[in-house]
Amino acid sequence: MLATIRASLASALDPTLVDELLETYTEAKRNFYEGGHRLNAVEGGRFCEAAYRLLAQRTTGSITPLGRQLDTEKLTKQLANLPYGSHPDSVRVHIPRGLRVVYDIRNSRDAAHLADGIDPNLQDATLVVSVLDWVLAEFVRLYHGASPDQAQRIVEDLVTRRAPAIQEFGDFLKVLKPDLRAGDHALALLYHCGSAGASLAKLTEWARPPMRANLKRTLTGLTDDKALVHFDGQRYIITATGKQYVDERRLLQP
Repeated sequence: MLATIRASLASALDPTLVDELLETYTEAKRNFYEGGHRLNAVEGGRFCEAAYRLLAQRTTGSITPLGRQLDTEKLTKQLANLPYGSHPDSVRVHIPRGLRVVYDIRNSRDAAHLADGIDPNLQDATLVVSVLDWVLAEFVRLYHGASPDQAQRIVEDLVTRRAPAIQEFGDFLKVLKPDLRAGDHALALLYHCGSAGASLAKLTEWARPPMRANLKRTLTGLTDDKALVHFDGQRYIITATGKQYVDERRLLQP
């Protein structure tokens, strides 16, 4: 999905900054799921610096090169002072304010030593990834360069939690929980696939060998009996009920 996002954003924004934005986004999410909560905040700060530069590009036409000090507080004020209607409110106000929250956590919170004795690393990291999801979704919404339907699907998938119990090997998805039953195995994969869904052939390829013979019957039960999955004739797509099922049973946790 990130390759699709890059292609969309690079048509309207500086490709080098887009690459930095997506690289730091990916690293922040990986650190979050692997428990590296402080590293998550560090990558969040790098994401913010790339995002600020992209906002400056769109509003002033100039770019502060990566590696050169960026006055984010000054830039936030400049964006807020842009004439109403000259740029979307997200560009002038909402994105910069969200970035400031993440940037301040990275710069000053360091949150292992609060006076109340509570370690808020997970608390902070959860906020960071939520803001990064929202900001990247806003960039896609504003500068996607694709059809409205495609942009909507990209945004929906962006704000859906990725499954840390699944690892990608090229286009092969491997579930890292060998104890899952066939139905839960399929649901974890479909959660990861988001609105793109997956064909029976792909799900069969990704299934463990003992599951393959009866996989179609398993998917039919998830679709017709439980409404956890929808089949559009070609692909199986997880439903809102299916997502809730996966979340409640913590099937995504490695």
